[in-house]
Amino acid sequence: MSAATPVLVTPPKKDPRKAAFSLNRLQKTLRGDVGRAIADYNMIQDGDFVMVCLSGGKDSYAMLDILLNLQKHAPIDFRIKAVNLDQKQPGFPEHVLPEYLRSIDVDYHVIEQDTYSIVVDKTEPGKTYCGLCSRLRRGNLYSYAEQIGATKIALGHHRNDIMETLFLNMFFGGKLKAMPPKLLSDDGRHIVIRPMAYCKEADIANYAKAKEFPIIPCNLCGTQDNMQRKEIKQMLNEWERQYPGRLDVMFKSILNVAPSQLGDTALFDFRNLEQRRVTRADRVGGQALIDLLALD
Repeated sequence: MSAATPVLVTPPKKDPRKAAFSLNRLQKTLRGDVGRAIADYNMIQDGDFVMVCLSGGKDSYAMLDILLNLQKHAPIDFRIKAVNLDQKQPGFPEHVLPEYLRSIDVDYHVIEQDTYSIVVDKTEPGKTYCGLCSRLRRGNLYSYAEQIGATKIALGHHRNDIMETLFLNMFFGGKLKAMPPKLLSDDGRHIVIRPMAYCKEADIANYAKAKEFPIIPCNLCGTQDNMQRKEIKQMLNEWERQYPGRLDVMFKSILNVAPSQLGDTALFDFRNLEQRRVTRADRVGGQALIDLLALD
């Protein structure tokens, strides 16, 4: 008995019109989210020089793409310069970002600084790289921003990053804080903005795939197995699978804080709360209201 001939199944061809419609819808969604964040927090003003930090990941590619799109249509005039920090990680494809940025005709600069060796050398075995890596990266980017006279530094953190940070600080830091959409550096010399603050990670991932950005995998930050952020991400994703829409509601809570319903005495003066004394006028007014209601 002869063996059955395997049947080759040809995958269905993608409908270019459907793909274009999907991409257009994603772009409108992300552009709307970014536009609202910029407006809500006054992130970019007329005449600003925005240094867009580009890592080679999906988030920063999408941020640059959306900001360039907004730059063409926004009622204000602002400049953009894409900046990458080459941390000299082994195997990092140094040619990818410059080639892409030249292809879209964007002003850019690559900072070459071997922070990788420092992080690996100074981090104890079993510990994550994030803390030291972040400080070194931030220092190099701040220095270059000051050198070129950038008025704003744009980072690609999105809504999911903000919520993950909130729970990280709650579970492991004992603090109720996340990532602000806009902040002033500790020395007061730099304003950092997160234009993607309202954007969903899933939308960004789909957009990056549709646009075919040349994604560069990072083997330093965010890939270690013992990272607490990974555990938080898994927890939030599981909640969203079980209860669709939960992340939307949770994110709204970050934008709607009631200090009087928490317990931080630095944010609300609990100590000096006093009961309002009822005056005779209050009693008369109250009785008049009762009598009026009784007539109905």
